Amino acid sequence: MQGARRYGLLSDGGVRLELTPSTGSPLAIDVSESTEMRIQRLISENPVIIFSRSSCCMCHVMRRLLAAIGVHPTVIELDEDEIDALPAGRDGEEGGDGAGGGGSGGAPALFIGGTRIGGWESLVALHLSGHLVPKLVEVGALRDMVL
Repeated sequence: MQGARRYGLLSDGGVRLELTPSTGSPLAIDVSESTEMRIQRLISENPVIIFSRSSCCMCHVMRRLLAAIGVHPTVIELDEDEIDALPAGRDGEEGGDGAGGGGSGGAPALFIGGTRIGGWESLVALHLSGHLVPKLVEVGALRDMVL
């Protein structure tokens, strides 16, 4: 990262700037951090996060369902080679939602409170069972509601 320091006025009215190195930034990317470490850090820092491919329409549908409830998840688009770094769910499952729903390809993958929920079908099943809203309240992603 670089910081800017005013250096002087130019004859045409512009400002001449000199770039100087600056220290740290909360948005800085640590290039020494492995993909697995970065994914684990993102999961731990965000109560609700979806990992997706850029071309995944199911991610959009998942976001719409969560937004209708009042939750706006962090969405991270992964490259194909990064998807394999996603941690497995309970009992080593990857989501198991079938085509486009977070199955064998690993994305989209929804994590709530650090736990892998799965893909679209897992999200819908959790919602229809009545367990989604309480789980979102539990992790602080949704304010307490009258259930």
